[in-house]
Amino acid sequence: KTIVIDYLNGDSVPEYAMTVRIPVNDADSGMTFGDRRNEQTRSNIDKVVAALKEQGVKDFGVTGYCFGGRYSFDLAFENIIKVTVASHPSLLQAPEDLERSKASLLINSCTVDLPFPREFQAEADRVIGNSERFTATYRRECFEGFAIRGDRSKPEVKVGREGSFKATVWFFKMHL
Repeated sequence: KTIVIDYLNGDSVPEYAMTVRIPVNDADSGMTFGDRRNEQTRSNIDKVVAALKEQGVKDFGVTGYCFGGRYSFDLAFENIIKVTVASHPSLLQAPEDLERSKASLLINSCTVDLPFPREFQAEADRVIGNSERFTATYRRECFEGFAIRGDRSKPEVKVGREGSFKATVWFFKMHL
């Protein structure tokens, strides 16, 4: 079963944000976190998890992109989910958050990733290492957002998106 949760409470992303690179908290772009803090957004996730548990769902796998990557980690910290996939995650603290993760974890990162920069990527490899429980992919010549809004007309981005998707599906199959 696949469910997409509107944890942004119907708040839309500006259309141009799908085609340009913008900083994570850029006030001029309209893409600030503003009312998108945990207090305003987490309850939607918790309601869906509770409803699924009532239906008998026991094992959860979560994929989060950028801002959603934070939630995928939080749910892992709380032992709510079994498998976490985060692509170009934001708002993480390295190494603290990496050390706390209890779920199997896949991180899809790339060359230019402001919220999850190379030093965080290296820290993830150092702290968790490539093991059965942790895997990291690295997409060369891609920018943050490649997995969801990358320009597929660019061969390197198309390869990055498709590789990230395939790695995600494989990881869920292996760990769920």
